[in-house]
Amino acid sequence: MLVDLQNMIGDYFHEVFVNNIDWWVLLGVVAQGLFTMRFVVQWLASEKAQRSVVPMTFWWFSIGGGALLLVYALYRRDPVFIVGQGFGLFVYLRNLQFVLRARARGEDTNAGPG
Repeated sequence: MLVDLQNMIGDYFHEVFVNNIDWWVLLGVVAQGLFTMRFVVQWLASEKAQRSVVPMTFWWFSIGGGALLLVYALYRRDPVFIVGQGFGLFVYLRNLQFVLRARARGEDTNAGPG
């Protein structure tokens, strides 16, 4: 029984990660990597400043990763993914607009390095 379960799990992961790989899946993986990088740069900037900061690169990675994930979601025809990434993309663009306007006025955006 345990061997059967192990074989089923192995077959599942082989199907998902080997048999189903195509260019769309690779795009999705790259998009998810960009999206994840936003947390890495935010964490590193906060560690460096010893306070919570949101650097500009956080918003750029959010937009890049979110846009590519939205394209992937549209291809997959996944309504939950489309709505989530579509709304998120709007929020990222709006936050970037706030930061850029504040910088143009010479205000401290508290965005940290990047």
